[in-house]
Amino acid sequence: MSDFLPYGRQSVTDDDIAAVAEVLRGDWLTTGPAVTRFEADLAEHTGGTPAVAVTSGTAALHVAYAAAGVGAGDEVVTSPLTFVATAAAAALHGAKVVFADTEPDTGNLDPAAARAAVTERTTVLAAVDYAGHPAELDALRDVADSVGALLLQDAAHSIGGSWKGRPVGSLADLTTLSFFATKNLTTAEGGAVVSPVPELVERARAFRNHGLVRDRDRQRYPDEGAWHQEVHAFGLNYRLPDVLCALGSSQLRRLAAFKRRRAELHARYDAGLKDVAGVLTPVCRAEADPMWHLYPLRVLDGRRRELFDHLRAQGIGVQVNYIPAYWHPVFEDLGYRRGLCPNAEAYYAQELSLPLFAGLTDADADRVIDAVRSFFGA
Repeated sequence: MSDFLPYGRQSVTDDDIAAVAEVLRGDWLTTGPAVTRFEADLAEHTGGTPAVAVTSGTAALHVAYAAAGVGAGDEVVTSPLTFVATAAAAALHGAKVVFADTEPDTGNLDPAAARAAVTERTTVLAAVDYAGHPAELDALRDVADSVGALLLQDAAHSIGGSWKGRPVGSLADLTTLSFFATKNLTTAEGGAVVSPVPELVERARAFRNHGLVRDRDRQRYPDEGAWHQEVHAFGLNYRLPDVLCALGSSQLRRLAAFKRRRAELHARYDAGLKDVAGVLTPVCRAEADPMWHLYPLRVLDGRRRELFDHLRAQGIGVQVNYIPAYWHPVFEDLGYRRGLCPNAEAYYAQELSLPLFAGLTDADADRVIDAVRSFFGA
């Protein structure tokens, strides 16, 4: 369908293309000066907190859990209302994933539910900024501290946002970012781990590069030769190449503009749908300044699937975010059962993401609004 409206789309300009072309004409394609520059550029948007660029948001989670020392016998408490990677990356390190319920209105991790879920075995409390709205990081920090756990903010949706005036990236022990094509900025595929703790940054850098130790002063056998490198702890190749980091640095120059446009569209949807009896528009806490990644409309009276099919038939690319993570068969096979987190399951049953991206026009948004209103006869 030629007039199909996707629910997300990248915004790539001639400046972005020129930045990538410059790297392609240079000497470095993989790990070179563009990586260092991109990490420095990211830090300008995270309150100065150092960043480690990696190959995806999922890689960022896997690296962050490795930096936190997550392993067999540890527990990671997290939200089920997220893409499965938030939980899967912890499980891949051998941890037991403990799902805590969400707030019924924001879809974010409920601090009271998190407090009930943590134990002395909890190594990481992982909050998710659902749809770009920051989780309640202060209350969750208190919960993490109560059991000596690290606080991780899965900010795949929220770079550029803030909580109580503090930017995303400066609020947790570890923050993970995603730069997938539909996210708030893109490197095509890519992500980053952000941390104010030097030891965690060092561990993240090591894990993304196979755990290689090249510093002679730290090697066990330093006299082997000038070529020598050692692995003291296993890692993987999660290096984001120069060519993609150049795209990221170029995109970051427009992050503020992306945020403004997404906020305008979010407000337009709010205004156009607030009087429709069959839906609930998203809420925003007074302390939050979101970077809206999704517009999570909630459809009442069990009509979500019917509206989904109606909009898709009109060429409007709506999506559902997300199936509760423990509903996936991989977790079901580990013994997790439906009903575990009632608020998250109720939110999922109603949620429908409307198209939201920087290039969406007012006319596009109005087309979506009109299609929703017509469905309900509003």
